[in-house]
Amino acid sequence: MNSVMERWIQACRHELLDRALIWNHAHLLHALRKYEHHHNQHRPHRGIANARPLRPLRPLPEPITDPTTLTHLHAHRHDRLGGLLHEYENAA
Repeated sequence: MNSVMERWIQACRHELLDRALIWNHAHLLHALRKYEHHHNQHRPHRGIANARPLRPLRPLPEPITDPTTLTHLHAHRHDRLGGLLHEYENAA
């Protein structure tokens, strides 16, 4: 378990704390809560089909090979923590 926590702490420091100016204890707790949610829900993880933790595996969609369809793909970006974290999803 030590190696798992060491990896999480290292990622948290490099991706969040090294890039943010924390004002007080309440701000630190808020930033850590947002980062934890991003880390566990939106960030891709290594595993079968990049499955997120605590979620059932979904079948992979069929690859898009048509060049005209590729040029019309849209993605929405959601910024978290003032633009420090970015989350992307396909637009309908």
